Amino acid sequence: MCASIRVMARVNLTLDKETFAELDRHTKLLGKPRATLARELLHEALASRRAASRRRQLAADYAAGREDARALLRDLESAQLELMDDEEA
Repeated sequence: MCASIRVMARVNLTLDKETFAELDRHTKLLGKPRATLARELLHEALASRRAASRRRQLAADYAAGREDARALLRDLESAQLELMDDEEA
């Protein structure tokens, strides 16, 4: 059996007291280490930003009459449905 080593970048964050307290409260509720939860929250936030950016681009393309806007809309709708399925699981 061969183990692989995964190198991850590190980020140092400075949080205000309220944000830190909320993060700490969630770590206790979920039983996860603080760094793990922070990483998950960052991942979710970045995915949300990417999706919002795609929606804005789609709206702009649709408003401009771009021919493939309908296909883009179908792709985004299916991705949103998949995300809803993931959240329900």
